[in-house]
Amino acid sequence: MDFNKDTAKKTAELLLQIKAIKLSPNEPFTWASGWKSPIYCDNRVTLSYPPVRNFLKEKIAKLVEEKHGKPDVIAGVATGAIAIGILVAQELGVPFIYVRPEPKKHGRKNQIEGHLESGQNVVVIEDLISTGKSSLNAVKALKEAHANVKGMIAIFSYGFAVATENFEAANVELTTLSNYEYLLEQALDSKYITSEELRLLEDWRVGPSEWKQES
Repeated sequence: MDFNKDTAKKTAELLLQIKAIKLSPNEPFTWASGWKSPIYCDNRVTLSYPPVRNFLKEKIAKLVEEKHGKPDVIAGVATGAIAIGILVAQELGVPFIYVRPEPKKHGRKNQIEGHLESGQNVVVIEDLISTGKSSLNAVKALKEAHANVKGMIAIFSYGFAVATENFEAANVELTTLSNYEYLLEQALDSKYITSEELRLLEDWRVGPSEWKQES
C-alpha cells in the first residue's frame, strides 16, 4: 500500500492532538473483544473539530479520485463512517448510501440505506480498520446488491496481518490515510511517547490478542 508520508504523519498528529487516538502503554484499555490494548481510537471525535474534519474530507476525496476515479456512489460503513462518508460524497458531488452491519428486522428490512442501482461504481469509506471483518461485511452486502465495489478508503488502520489477509482474500483494495507505523513515528517525534513506550506499542501490534502489559 502506497502512503503519502506527509499526509500519514499529519493525520496521525491531528488524531493525537484531539485525542481521537489515545496511547496508554502503561495503563492499557480493554476492547469489547476482551483484548488488552495500549491504544484506543475513536475517529468520531474528528467530527467535533471542523479544521480536522475538513482535512480528512479533502484528503479522502482526493484519494478516492486518485485511486479509483470519480465513483457513481460513496458508501459509508455504519455507524462510524456515515458522517465522514457524507462529507466525502458532498466534496465529490456524488450520491451517498450507507451499509448496516445486518438487515433491519422491520419495515423494508434494508441493509443498504439509500438509492443504489445495479452495476454502479462504489467506493466504500471506513473510519477504522482492525481485523477488517465488519468492513468486508459491508462490501459483501454491496456486491450482493450488484454494485461494482472499486475499493475501500479508511482514515486509520492498526495494520494487523489478519486484516491484510482478509482484504487480500476478499480481493478488495484498501487504502488508508494513516496507519499504526506512522502513528508511532509521529508520537515519538512529538515526544508524546518515550522510546521505551514505543517498544511496548510495537510488541502489541505483533500479537494483539496475546499482548500483556509488562509490570
